[in-house]
Amino acid sequence: MEKQVTWVAYLLGLTCLCTGLAHRNPVPSCDQHMFDSHVHNLCLPDFNKSMEANGYLDRCPWPTVKCFYDKLKHCVDDWAMASFCKGTGFQLDEIFLQVHETYFSLCGLITDPPLITLIAIISPCIIFTLLLPALCVYLTTWNTEMPSSLGL
Repeated sequence: MEKQVTWVAYLLGLTCLCTGLAHRNPVPSCDQHMFDSHVHNLCLPDFNKSMEANGYLDRCPWPTVKCFYDKLKHCVDDWAMASFCKGTGFQLDEIFLQVHETYFSLCGLITDPPLITLIAIISPCIIFTLLLPALCVYLTTWNTEMPSSLGL
């Protein structure tokens, strides 16, 4: 009986210790004003200037502006973390949705190449695949003796 009381005391002490260590400080709420002001005054103007210099109205600017987009993403993420707004709503999504609607609207208009171009690209692979077994047979048998030449 004494062993059971000792085990219960240890378990009770361990439970109290664990729950005491699990106490966390509360996370501050999202400072929406700080997030909006810093993103709209620091992050977006730099990105807007770089996009205007790349001619986004004429063509899809994506491959050439990836570094500017990455800088914008890092800047917005940093301010979201600093203002405790990361993961608390759709602020980040709304900013990037606005950016995509403004600057990348032409990027979805990519079409397939003409049929003759596709045929010119694909046909050599198909022809090579069909002729490869014949080439292998020829290369493995061109220097072998035929059974009729052995004198049988």
